[in-house]
Amino acid sequence: MRKEIRFVLAGLVLLMAIWQFIEINIGYGIMLVLLCGLLVLTIFKNERILMALYHLRKGNNAKAEKAIAGIKHPEYLMKSQEAYYHLLNGMLVSQSKSPLKAEKMFQKALSTGLRLKEDQAVAKLNLAGIAATKRRKREAINYLQEAKKLDTRKLLSDQIKMLQSQMGRI
Repeated sequence: MRKEIRFVLAGLVLLMAIWQFIEINIGYGIMLVLLCGLLVLTIFKNERILMALYHLRKGNNAKAEKAIAGIKHPEYLMKSQEAYYHLLNGMLVSQSKSPLKAEKMFQKALSTGLRLKEDQAVAKLNLAGIAATKRRKREAINYLQEAKKLDTRKLLSDQIKMLQSQMGRI
């Protein structure tokens, strides 16, 4: 659902809540205010992206793909949500389909603007892996160095070391 429609629905629910408070139906008014808050929250956090991330962490790629496929128009998402849409889609495609398509999705996620440095590091690490499989060693090394700089909490240090050891064989 587009964010403009959600804003209108949130406004209508808020007006109904005010009307319920005026009519001294406090319980219904509080319930409608909470519903309005939920609608506003979904404007800033797309529930399908959250579901896909949850299923991806649990290792259920089929459900994650289904959740991501439910987003028909990613261009209507907020820019940060669109970046995470491309990141998650790239992760799913890289595991099952063509690395060329996944590389384009990771590039799009980086250019759209991932907020967290760790997420940028994940995208660059995946790009390094794709470049290594295509025998583009210089590009893979650059991506690995950038991923190492962005990984401030050392969450990806094991994966970076593993990819560096594999790079020695290229």
